[in-house]
Amino acid sequence: QVQLVESGGGLVQAGGSLRLSCAASGSIFRINTMGWYRQAPGKQRDLVASISSGGSTNYADSVKGRFTISSDNAKNTVYLQMNSLKPDDTAVYYCTVFAQALGDPSSYRYWGQGTQVSVSS
Repeated sequence: QVQLVESGGGLVQAGGSLRLSCAASGSIFRINTMGWYRQAPGKQRDLVASISSGGSTNYADSVKGRFTISSDNAKNTVYLQMNSLKPDDTAVYYCTVFAQALGDPSSYRYWGQGTQVSVSS
């Protein structure tokens, strides 16, 4: 099993910055990708950004140029630096990894518990 612990959410004014962190632990053999999704009230959960084990990144159009995803593979940790935040960025942000556990030939997606990001205008 893989556990994810997120931190760094909070309340910030428009134009401000926040940094989210997510550490993966447990019986991890390999992490293929790490990323962040977000879900606003009444909306579906959407991809914000992802990063592969090789460092390739992918961003939602709405956050390109404002958010930066990075990872520390040695620590199984992924970060999301969010700059120039807008009220539309308000959502619960979920960390996710696609990982292979020890002794399991298959990879699965695991989710964190979510952290609230609120941006006031």
